Amino acid sequence: MTAAVGQATSMFAAAMGEDFARLHPMLQRRFGVGLASGYACVGEGVMSRIRRGPWWTVPFLQIGRFRNILVPEVGADVPFTIENFAYRDPFGRETVTFVREFRMPHRRRRFDATMVLAQGRIVDYLGTHQHLAVDLDLSADADGGLVLRSDAQRFYAGPLGFRFPMLFSGRALLRESFDDDTGLFRIRLEVRNRVFGFLFGYEGTFRCTFVDVVDAPQRLKPVHHEPRT
Repeated sequence: MTAAVGQATSMFAAAMGEDFARLHPMLQRRFGVGLASGYACVGEGVMSRIRRGPWWTVPFLQIGRFRNILVPEVGADVPFTIENFAYRDPFGRETVTFVREFRMPHRRRRFDATMVLAQGRIVDYLGTHQHLAVDLDLSADADGGLVLRSDAQRFYAGPLGFRFPMLFSGRALLRESFDDDTGLFRIRLEVRNRVFGFLFGYEGTFRCTFVDVVDAPQRLKPVHHEPRT
């Protein structure tokens, strides 16, 4: 599978435009997952650290865990997987899963996300019921790494829909790169609130396997798909 295939077909290439070609070839392949490319990316690795903010962030994180949005525990050297599969949702939209599972010492935690392309930008639906829709800004850094920043957020539940106030949420900054010496992908995430500071984060490394598929397993798809972006 070549980088050019991902560049020509994936929603991430469409959202990033010419910046996509500046990514490391292995990141182009990883973010080349899509219906036209015909493959999925399955990563397995270890989070060297999973962190959270002060004690008062715990209730916020505990609420998020009920819909597989956030991880309330902390840990070191935590095995994890990340599964990126493309499928077409009930509304005909190409969708890519970003489902992370953390194998904590006494339980497993999932952090579910599904992404679609809408009006030239990536919209990231968080959780099992796609209650939270987050606009993403993607760019390449000087070393060919991917930089992801979250922006506006909207909450949807049944007929209810409103712009989620950022005072009660956080903005994510994710950096992903590829290490040629080790053959590993490196990932680092921090979620911060503009008033209260650091909320949640993790960093680690993983290897990817690229699997030929035409759909996503049902276990990775949301319980509910939200038509609104």
